[in-house]
Amino acid sequence: MSKYMLILRPTEAAAAAFANVDFTEVLNAMGRFNDELIRAGVLLAAEGLADPSEGVVVDFTGEAPMVTDGPYGETRELFNGYYILDVASVQEAVEWAKRAPMTSGSIIEIRRVPSIDEFPQDNEWIQKERAWREQTGQL
Repeated sequence: MSKYMLILRPTEAAAAAFANVDFTEVLNAMGRFNDELIRAGVLLAAEGLADPSEGVVVDFTGEAPMVTDGPYGETRELFNGYYILDVASVQEAVEWAKRAPMTSGSIIEIRRVPSIDEFPQDNEWIQKERAWREQTGQL
């Protein structure tokens, strides 16, 4: 099994269409989808994110980090939430993503989450992280 992150990204059209959707309807649709993931035993984590206007950006492109309030970049570059699934393949992650109750025009980006076992095990920082993960029950 591998972990895959499903990154939920609205297009401008999807964000506009979402503004007219009853929030209870959204909660019910997402709840049913989450329940399917839970019953299938593939859901590890899922969170929605607050509106980008509440965010803060730390930009490292200059000499010193620059902090700004609010969204950074175009709407198409932002994301609203994520799922982390533990599935056998990227194809299985794609099949789950295709079932998500998304507003027309939304995009789900799928990225594999490498396991700690894929990093050099003789690195002291990897060893410290492994110890922390073992101590907190993550391994």
